[in-house]
Amino acid sequence: MIDESPFSLSGMRVLISGAAGGMGAATSKLCAQLGADLILVDRQSPNELAETLPLRPSQKLFVHACDISSREQVEALAQQTGPVHGLVDLAAVCPFDDWTDPDWNDRLMEVMAINVGGPLNLLRAYFPAMIEQRFGRVVLTGSLAGRTGGLRAAPHYAASKGSVHTLVRWFAQRGSAKNVLVNGISPGTTDTPMMRGHGYDPSAFPQGRFGKPEEMAGPIGFLLSPAASFVAGVVLDVNGGIHYS
Repeated sequence: MIDESPFSLSGMRVLISGAAGGMGAATSKLCAQLGADLILVDRQSPNELAETLPLRPSQKLFVHACDISSREQVEALAQQTGPVHGLVDLAAVCPFDDWTDPDWNDRLMEVMAINVGGPLNLLRAYFPAMIEQRFGRVVLTGSLAGRTGGLRAAPHYAASKGSVHTLVRWFAQRGSAKNVLVNGISPGTTDTPMMRGHGYDPSAFPQGRFGKPEEMAGPIGFLLSPAASFVAGVVLDVNGGIHYS
């Protein structure tokens, strides 16, 4: 039986980086439910997550360890996996440190290497094959901080996520004519380990709460799906009404 739902991912091979994180795990579970074959990637192989996914017997699942800030590791990963239909990058760091510290430049370089260099490395490895096969769906993860400067984020994080928003548009311009659609999401403060314990007051947010990882996964699943076949270059705000762009 063919699944004709406009939100089905059946028949797609989807790579998710940062799969072991809060949003990564939620997105992996949703993509599994929608029928995708999955390639899950994190700095340490996300084996525990893989064991929890609701897979049908026909679905394929692969797990890999990869530091996406390393171009060499990403290129080696691409050699192992081969081309994919969907690429979702959820790997990121958000240090809550003091930008006036004398050694802060080291943290700046680390944040940029992961948050900006990571998606660039992934795109350099997988985007050309998408162009050649004339099909691809890419979802990058920006941030409210990349829109507004953020609520409590440090400047390296805000700058890195603003750069991701620009990468979405740069690659969308070059992919759309080949049916390679590049989009992003811009989450607000989300209830993940990366955000907890840093002084956010959810009662001050329009909905009075943090976003849930599953609420970020839903828009990602949409952007991967046939329902978004005419959407390109969009960075979708998913912040519960904190900011409108």
